[in-house]
Amino acid sequence: MRFLVTNDDGIHSVFLHELVHALRAAGHETFVVAPKREQSWIGAAKSRNRPVHATPADRGLGCPTWIVDGTPSDAVNIAIGHLLPSGLEINAVLSGINVGLNVSLGFVIASGTVAGAWEGALHGLPAIAFSQDLTVALYDELKAAGDVPGAELHAVVKISAQHAARLAPQLASATLPRSFIVHNVNFPLPCHANSEVRRTVPARVVVPGLFTPAADDGTHRLVFRLGEDLSPPELVTDRAALAGGYISHTVLDYKRLGQ
Repeated sequence: MRFLVTNDDGIHSVFLHELVHALRAAGHETFVVAPKREQSWIGAAKSRNRPVHATPADRGLGCPTWIVDGTPSDAVNIAIGHLLPSGLEINAVLSGINVGLNVSLGFVIASGTVAGAWEGALHGLPAIAFSQDLTVALYDELKAAGDVPGAELHAVVKISAQHAARLAPQLASATLPRSFIVHNVNFPLPCHANSEVRRTVPARVVVPGLFTPAADDGTHRLVFRLGEDLSPPELVTDRAALAGGYISHTVLDYKRLGQ
């Protein structure tokens, strides 16, 4: 298959690179367009009030690659409209692998990763978002190391990427064009070669108090919280699947909004 790949962690992300390597190893033709810098929690924002640059780059991925100094939505929109060869048909837009989970209503809507996939759906294409669950300690360790994962985490991401390369053509083939569907896939920590996939729904999580009280200079800073899960116990949620060691697969069907 032929995939356009983006993310919200930036072109430098090893998680993105491992996804691309796994896709190419599985024989898929791959094109990469990614933000120049991390764009986490930016949702589906587009850069309305400034010009956006898109630059070809060689990041050793073995496939056409562009860096966009904007959001994931900018990147996918510009790539499909202007960067990909004229007349080229893309089978799906893939976004990720994200550094950290993207589960529950409190996070899916805000996710730049999910939004990158959603931009593909807005172009009538099948769209899949991939994310890797991490502990807070592992996330902090990764950031302290300049986004270079340690050996154990890197091994987990490689396995998750192999799952993604297996799932991507299956989910793309099962999704009709112009269906306004995003497949949201989250990998557990650790993810094993035999980790099973569970079909899930977004957990109903409220996430208040995401900013600190005002500092002496009057500013507030974002703090990460998982929020409070209000999901009924009978729901098989994305958050519960990860806690049980399963790969979570949620179908985000935007046609059902308002029904």
